[in-house]
Amino acid sequence: MNPLTGQSSKLMRLIFLALFGAISMVLMFLSFPLPLLPPYLEVDFSDVPALLAAILLTPAAGIIVEALKNGLYLIYTGAGDPIGILANFMAGVLFVFPVGLIYHKFKSEKSIKTGLVIGSLTMALGMAVLNYLIILPAYSWFMGWEMSAQVKGYTVLTGILPFNALKALIVSVLFALLFIKMKPWIEQKRTRSSSAA
Repeated sequence: MNPLTGQSSKLMRLIFLALFGAISMVLMFLSFPLPLLPPYLEVDFSDVPALLAAILLTPAAGIIVEALKNGLYLIYTGAGDPIGILANFMAGVLFVFPVGLIYHKFKSEKSIKTGLVIGSLTMALGMAVLNYLIILPAYSWFMGWEMSAQVKGYTVLTGILPFNALKALIVSVLFALLFIKMKPWIEQKRTRSSSAA
Protein backbone atom coordinates (compact mmCIF):
# COMPACT_ATOMS: atom_id res chain seq x y z
CA MET A 1 0.00 0.00 0.00
CA ASN A 2 1.32 3.42 -0.92
CA PRO A 3 1.28 5.61 2.20
CA LEU A 4 1.09 8.79 0.15
CA THR A 5 -2.05 8.13 -1.91
CA GLY A 6 -5.74 8.53 -1.18
CA GLN A 7 -5.89 4.82 -0.29
CA SER A 8 -3.51 5.22 2.62
CA SER A 9 -4.73 5.12 6.17
CA LYS A 10 -5.04 8.24 8.26
CA LEU A 11 -2.47 6.76 10.59
CA MET A 12 0.12 6.52 7.81
CA ARG A 13 -0.53 10.13 6.83
CA LEU A 14 -0.15 11.24 10.43
CA ILE A 15 3.13 9.34 10.71
CA PHE A 16 4.36 10.90 7.47
CA LEU A 17 3.46 14.41 8.66
CA ALA A 18 4.97 13.86 12.10
CA LEU A 19 8.19 12.53 10.57
CA PHE A 20 8.52 15.44 8.17
CA GLY A 21 7.67 17.88 10.97
CA ALA A 22 10.44 16.40 13.13
CA ILE A 23 12.97 16.48 10.27
CA SER A 24 11.98 20.06 9.53
CA MET A 25 12.50 21.04 13.18
CA VAL A 26 15.99 19.51 13.20
CA LEU A 27 16.86 21.44 10.03
CA MET A 28 15.95 24.69 11.82
CA PHE A 29 19.05 24.23 13.98
CA LEU A 30 21.31 23.99 10.92
CA SER A 31 21.08 27.69 10.14
CA PHE A 32 23.58 30.28 8.96
CA PRO A 33 23.58 34.06 8.41
CA LEU A 34 24.00 35.69 5.03
CA PRO A 35 26.82 38.14 4.26
CA LEU A 36 25.98 41.86 4.47
CA LEU A 37 22.67 41.18 6.24
CA PRO A 38 21.84 41.38 9.97
CA PRO A 39 23.27 38.30 11.75
CA TYR A 40 19.98 37.59 13.56
CA LEU A 41 18.46 36.70 10.18
CA GLU A 42 19.57 33.15 9.45
CA VAL A 43 18.82 30.81 6.56
CA ASP A 44 17.85 27.20 7.16
CA PHE A 45 16.40 24.45 5.00
CA SER A 46 13.47 23.54 7.24
CA ASP A 47 10.94 24.47 4.53
CA VAL A 48 12.14 21.65 2.26
CA PRO A 49 10.22 18.85 4.11
CA ALA A 50 7.12 21.07 4.12
CA LEU A 51 7.47 21.59 0.37
CA LEU A 52 7.73 17.83 -0.12
CA ALA A 53 4.60 17.29 1.99
CA ALA A 54 2.74 19.92 -0.04
CA ILE A 55 3.76 18.15 -3.28
CA LEU A 56 3.28 14.55 -2.17
CA LEU A 57 0.04 15.08 -0.23
CA THR A 58 -1.77 18.42 -0.33
CA PRO A 59 -0.95 22.11 0.15
CA ALA A 60 -2.57 21.84 3.58
CA ALA A 61 -0.09 19.10 4.49
CA GLY A 62 2.72 21.58 3.92
CA ILE A 63 1.07 23.98 6.36
CA ILE A 64 0.70 21.17 8.92
CA VAL A 65 4.42 20.36 8.63
CA GLU A 66 5.22 24.06 9.14
CA ALA A 67 3.00 24.11 12.23
CA LEU A 68 4.55 20.92 13.62
CA LYS A 69 8.06 22.23 12.97
CA ASN A 70 7.49 25.45 14.83
CA GLY A 71 5.50 23.80 17.59
CA LEU A 72 8.26 21.26 18.23
CA TYR A 73 10.89 24.00 18.07
CA LEU A 74 8.94 26.04 20.61
CA ILE A 75 8.66 23.06 22.95
CA TYR A 76 12.34 22.16 22.57
CA THR A 77 13.77 25.65 22.96
CA GLY A 78 11.18 27.16 25.29
CA ALA A 79 9.15 30.30 24.74
CA GLY A 80 12.10 32.69 24.58
CA ASP A 81 11.15 34.05 21.15
CA PRO A 82 7.49 33.28 20.39
CA ILE A 83 7.28 36.17 17.93
CA GLY A 84 10.17 34.77 15.88
CA ILE A 85 8.55 31.34 15.83
CA LEU A 86 5.24 32.83 14.68
CA ALA A 87 7.09 34.80 11.99
CA ASN A 88 8.84 31.62 10.84
CA PHE A 89 5.48 29.86 10.56
CA MET A 90 3.93 32.71 8.57
CA ALA A 91 6.93 32.86 6.23
CA GLY A 92 6.78 29.10 5.69
CA VAL A 93 3.08 29.16 4.88
CA LEU A 94 3.48 32.06 2.45
CA PHE A 95 6.22 30.12 0.67
CA VAL A 96 4.98 26.53 0.76
CA PHE A 97 1.24 26.90 0.15
CA PRO A 98 1.47 28.57 -3.31
CA VAL A 99 3.96 25.93 -4.48
CA GLY A 100 1.68 23.07 -3.42
CA LEU A 101 -1.43 24.78 -4.79
CA ILE A 102 0.05 25.44 -8.23
CA TYR A 103 1.61 21.98 -8.48
CA HIS A 104 -1.64 20.18 -7.66
CA LYS A 105 -3.50 22.30 -10.20
CA PHE A 106 -1.17 21.53 -13.13
CA LYS A 107 1.02 18.61 -11.92
CA SER A 108 4.05 19.31 -14.07
CA GLU A 109 7.71 20.20 -13.68
CA LYS A 110 6.93 23.66 -15.02
CA SER A 111 4.31 24.14 -12.32
CA ILE A 112 6.96 23.41 -9.69
CA LYS A 113 9.17 26.16 -11.09
CA THR A 114 6.24 28.56 -11.39
CA GLY A 115 5.12 27.73 -7.87
CA LEU A 116 8.60 28.32 -6.46
CA VAL A 117 8.79 31.73 -8.14
CA ILE A 118 5.33 32.75 -6.95
CA GLY A 119 5.95 31.31 -3.48
CA SER A 120 9.25 33.19 -3.24
CA LEU A 121 7.62 36.48 -4.23
CA THR A 122 4.69 35.88 -1.89
CA MET A 123 6.98 35.16 1.04
CA ALA A 124 9.38 38.05 0.39
CA LEU A 125 6.67 40.67 -0.15
CA GLY A 126 4.23 39.23 2.38
CA MET A 127 6.83 39.10 5.14
CA ALA A 128 7.92 42.66 4.33
CA VAL A 129 4.36 43.86 4.90
CA LEU A 130 3.79 41.64 7.95
CA ASN A 131 7.06 42.75 9.53
CA TYR A 132 6.24 46.41 9.04
CA LEU A 133 2.66 46.16 10.29
CA ILE A 134 2.76 43.37 12.89
CA ILE A 135 6.03 41.57 13.64
CA LEU A 136 8.39 44.51 14.23
CA PRO A 137 5.80 46.39 16.34
CA ALA A 138 5.29 43.16 18.34
CA TYR A 139 9.05 42.89 18.91
CA SER A 140 9.13 46.55 19.86
CA TRP A 141 6.41 46.02 22.46
CA PHE A 142 7.83 42.71 23.70
CA MET A 143 11.38 44.04 24.13
CA GLY A 144 10.38 47.51 25.30
CA TRP A 145 12.02 49.22 22.33
CA GLU A 146 11.01 52.46 20.65
CA MET A 147 10.68 51.90 16.90
CA SER A 148 9.62 54.69 14.57
CA ALA A 149 8.05 54.22 11.16
CA GLN A 150 11.35 55.26 9.57
CA VAL A 151 13.29 52.62 11.52
CA LYS A 152 10.73 49.95 10.63
CA GLY A 153 10.86 50.91 6.95
CA TYR A 154 14.65 50.90 6.91
CA THR A 155 14.79 47.51 8.68
CA VAL A 156 12.33 46.00 6.20
CA LEU A 157 13.96 47.41 3.06
CA THR A 158 17.60 46.74 4.00
CA GLY A 159 17.19 43.56 6.05
CA ILE A 160 13.89 41.68 5.99
CA LEU A 161 13.05 41.99 2.28
CA PRO A 162 16.46 41.06 0.82
CA PHE A 163 16.89 38.31 3.41
CA ASN A 164 13.60 36.60 2.55
CA ALA A 165 14.24 36.99 -1.17
CA LEU A 166 17.67 35.36 -0.86
CA LYS A 167 16.39 32.66 1.49
CA ALA A 168 13.60 31.80 -0.95
CA LEU A 169 16.10 31.63 -3.81
CA ILE A 170 18.47 29.32 -1.90
CA VAL A 171 15.69 27.00 -0.71
CA SER A 172 14.06 26.99 -4.16
CA VAL A 173 17.29 25.94 -5.88
CA LEU A 174 17.86 23.18 -3.31
CA PHE A 175 14.28 21.94 -3.62
CA ALA A 176 14.36 22.06 -7.43
CA LEU A 177 17.48 19.87 -7.43
CA LEU A 178 15.86 17.49 -4.96
CA PHE A 179 12.65 17.37 -7.00
CA ILE A 180 14.60 16.48 -10.16
CA LYS A 181 16.17 13.54 -8.31
CA MET A 182 12.80 12.44 -6.86
CA LYS A 183 10.68 13.12 -9.96
CA PRO A 184 10.59 9.51 -11.26
CA TRP A 185 9.47 8.27 -7.83
CA ILE A 186 6.85 11.05 -7.49
CA GLU A 187 5.52 10.35 -10.99
CA GLN A 188 5.32 6.63 -10.19
CA LYS A 189 3.32 7.27 -7.03
CA ARG A 190 1.05 9.72 -8.82
CA THR A 191 0.39 7.24 -11.65
CA ARG A 192 -0.50 4.49 -9.20
CA SER A 193 -2.80 6.84 -7.36
CA SER A 194 -4.58 7.86 -10.58
CA SER A 195 -5.00 4.30 -11.78
CA ALA A 196 -6.36 3.21 -8.41
CA ALA A 197 -8.88 6.05 -8.30
